[in-house]
Amino acid sequence: MKISARNVLKGKVQSVNHGAVNSEVVVELPGGQQIVSVITKSSAERLGLTAGQEVYAVIKASNVLLALD
Repeated sequence: MKISARNVLKGKVQSVNHGAVNSEVVVELPGGQQIVSVITKSSAERLGLTAGQEVYAVIKASNVLLALD
């Protein structure tokens, strides 16, 4: 598969928590950092996401917001 996004990070699924509509997927990157993605429950089921599975986190954002206290 080819993709236009430049921010593609390989990692392993740490956990998948299904809700009524969405699923929260925690992905651990090689350095130990974690990325959390919220996707539809049907997408998580279609992909068959399970803990320990290798996945790619593809980040394509038009806006990144920063805030200070």
